Amino acid sequence: MNQRQTVAERKPAGTRLGKNGDGAERHDAIYRSISDAIIEHRLKPGARLREDALSEVFGVSRTGIRKILQRLALEQLVTLTPRRGASVTRPTADEAKDVFDARQMIECGLMPEVARRITEADVRELRDMARREREALKSGEQSTAIKLSAAFHERLARLSGNATLAEFVGRLCSRSSLILAVYGNAGHLGCESHDHDDLIGHLEAGNGERAQAFMSRHLKAIEASLSIVEEEDEAPDLHHIFSG
Repeated sequence: MNQRQTVAERKPAGTRLGKNGDGAERHDAIYRSISDAIIEHRLKPGARLREDALSEVFGVSRTGIRKILQRLALEQLVTLTPRRGASVTRPTADEAKDVFDARQMIECGLMPEVARRITEADVRELRDMARREREALKSGEQSTAIKLSAAFHERLARLSGNATLAEFVGRLCSRSSLILAVYGNAGHLGCESHDHDDLIGHLEAGNGERAQAFMSRHLKAIEASLSIVEEEDEAPDLHHIFSG
């Protein structure tokens, strides 16, 4: 993701923003705030995101809000429907399967090349990311752990040297983050806490085949942990969600 932040780099935005214009920096802050609210499940799947209400909450123009919603729609966190407007994307069981099938094909296929290219500095960076993910999960910071896990997988893909596939993995991880936030189990990401460290060990040893097989089991375990239950659409209290 050369032109946008990774999932882990989205820092929690502040509360209501002052009315000082629709600058790019403020748009980024609002984007992160809405994105975090979706991943943290404060905004639930199907929740309507009215432009006028968001404009009032954040103190920016409806045109600015529309651009932010379009940006979220590109990451498939938000769905834009003619005459109905924006709503938080509701992943279905079929969509979740498609996402994890795609991750199986791409991420597993990249592991042999990552094993060939990985450096000691890469290993240190990945182990630090895995450590921060474990600490976040242990502290009950589920949304942070989900973001860090997604960033770990995206970073692995980038180590393959294939920027196009890494970009696609980043988008898949963004969708997976929403799926995990909505249908995952609290305090658990659907895999063992040491999985990423074990994967790093295979890569560090240059064993691409083992890393590929381990990645496949890892992704299957995450998918198997999901509990998909449909919920009714709701009209969220945006002032309450984005204040305080």
